[in-house]
Amino acid sequence: MLRCAVLDDFQDVARELADWTRLSDRVDVRFLNRHVAAHDDLVAQIGDCDIVVVMRERTPFPAELFARLPKLKLLVTSGLRNASIDLAAAAAHGVTVCGTPSNSEPPAELTWALLLGLARGVVTENENLRTGGPWQSTLGADLAGRRLGLLGCGKIGARVARVGAAFGMDVAAWSQNLTEERAAEAGATLAASKEELLETSDFVSVHLVLGDRTRGLIGADDLRRMRRTAYLINTSRAAIVDQDALVRALREGWIAGAGSDVFETEPLPRDHPLRTAPNFLGLPHLGYVTRRNYEGYFRGAVEDIEAYLAGAPVRTLV
Repeated sequence: MLRCAVLDDFQDVARELADWTRLSDRVDVRFLNRHVAAHDDLVAQIGDCDIVVVMRERTPFPAELFARLPKLKLLVTSGLRNASIDLAAAAAHGVTVCGTPSNSEPPAELTWALLLGLARGVVTENENLRTGGPWQSTLGADLAGRRLGLLGCGKIGARVARVGAAFGMDVAAWSQNLTEERAAEAGATLAASKEELLETSDFVSVHLVLGDRTRGLIGADDLRRMRRTAYLINTSRAAIVDQDALVRALREGWIAGAGSDVFETEPLPRDHPLRTAPNFLGLPHLGYVTRRNYEGYFRGAVEDIEAYLAGAPVRTLV
C-alpha cells in the first residue's frame, strides 16, 4: 500500500467531498486538519508518504523540503498554478507534480463581499446591532456613478468588472500588458497608467498574478496618490501591496479603508498590525474556499492519483 497525506484540510471536508474509496485497495489516505509550518514537524508527519496533496499555497514545497522527503513520488496541488512549489526541485528529485480543476467565480464573488462590506460599514453596524451599540454610526459610500479601478483584468478581474457595471459604476482597468481591446471585452476602459487609475478611482481592486514585475507594485507613494475617500481591495496576493505602507495608510488616513483576503504570512500572526488597523476588513484567505471549488480540487486529486498509478499522469505542472 502506498501512503498519501492530504494537508491543511482546515474545514475537515476533504474526506466527504471526493470518493477516496476508489483508491482504497492501493493507497492509504490520511487527512491532516492542522497547519504544520515547521519542516521538522512536517517531515515527521509525512516522511513516510509516497503521495501528498496540498491546498493552494498553504504549505510551500521548496527545494529543502523535497530533499527531506525521499519517498515522495507524486505531489498534487489544488488549481493549476502554485508559486510556492519549487517545480525544478521536484523534477530533480523525481517527483511528479499535478494540478486540479478550479474556477474563477469564487474569488470574484468574494471581492464584492469585501468591497460592499467596506462601502456600507457592514461589520461595524452588525457589531453595534449585536452588542447594543449605536443605531446607525456609519455613512455608506455609494457605488453607482463611482469609479471602480481594476489592477489586472484577466479572468477574475473581468468578472469583477461586469458586476461593477451592473452596479452602475464607471469601470477602468490597468496592467502592464492590458490592451484597450481586452479591457473593452470586460466592459472597462483602459487607464492611461497605474498612477492615473489610482488617482481617479473610488475603489481599487487588485487582480494580478504575483511575479517579479508585480511584487511591491503598490507602495507608499501609490497609496498616497489615492483619494482619501477611496478603498483598496486585494484578493490576489499580499506582496503586490507593500504591507507596511498599507498599515501606515490606514492609521494615517491616506485612504478611507482597505479589505484583504491575502497575507504574506498565513495564518496571520496574532500580533500582526493589520489586526488592529482602523477601517480594515480582513478575511482568512477565503477567495477559493467554496463547496463547488473544493469538490473540483479533491475530486481532481483523486483523478490525478489514479492517472499516476496507471502510468499516465494528467494535468502535470512543469
